Amino acid sequence: MSESERTPTTISNIGVAMFTVADQDAALAFYTGKLGFEVRGDTRFGEHDEMRWLEVAPPGSRARLALNPPMGGRPGGGSIGVETPDVLGEHARLRAIGGIDLDPEPMRTPGAPLMFMLRDPDGNHVVVVEEPPAS
Repeated sequence: MSESERTPTTISNIGVAMFTVADQDAALAFYTGKLGFEVRGDTRFGEHDEMRWLEVAPPGSRARLALNPPMGGRPGGGSIGVETPDVLGEHARLRAIGGIDLDPEPMRTPGAPLMFMLRDPDGNHVVVVEEPPAS
């Protein structure tokens, strides 16, 4: 099949990103209590309801973050980027809350937007970046 004969994708959105976490309840408390995310789904499933699908998201976001137990191995090691129109204000808000593994200050590198990183208790990284200007 040639390049010109390929059908373009019908995928239009990234719906769910996934982080592995050691304790879903502790992760839920961190993302809702510290970061201000909201619960988008919390469903038990499996033959004896032994599994749990848990999703959180920033208010107004179409994309969600699933907080899953590891499927072998250890939790952590994932990363996502989130956007804000006020990087400095969000950094100050999170620093004031306390108890968050947060970069000391936002940074700007040449060619990149203003940003900072935080780490959840399982070692997953959340990169907070300045929203691109509306086009």
